[in-house]
Amino acid sequence: MAMPVVILLLALCLSAVQLSGRQLQLQDAAADAARIVARGEGAGAATRRASELLSGVTFEMHSRGDLVCVRLHGTGAPGLFGAVSLRASSCALGDGR
Repeated sequence: MAMPVVILLLALCLSAVQLSGRQLQLQDAAADAARIVARGEGAGAATRRASELLSGVTFEMHSRGDLVCVRLHGTGAPGLFGAVSLRASSCALGDGR
């Protein structure tokens, strides 16, 4: 009787680990994209790089003074938390400084 509960808890824990890993990948992709835009390579190059790192992400860019900021939206890893919406943002100093 306890075995199904143990299996369910194990599945939840493994899915939570996958979800946190996906969030870290999304944050890394946002940081890469922000640096690419800040170096002057353009939003197209940043979007391609983010798509190479993670599939199914949406790209949004805005500037705040000298900072170029990128926000990525994606979903959780396949599994129990696949419908969870994830967001990550990162900023980089523009103009190649």
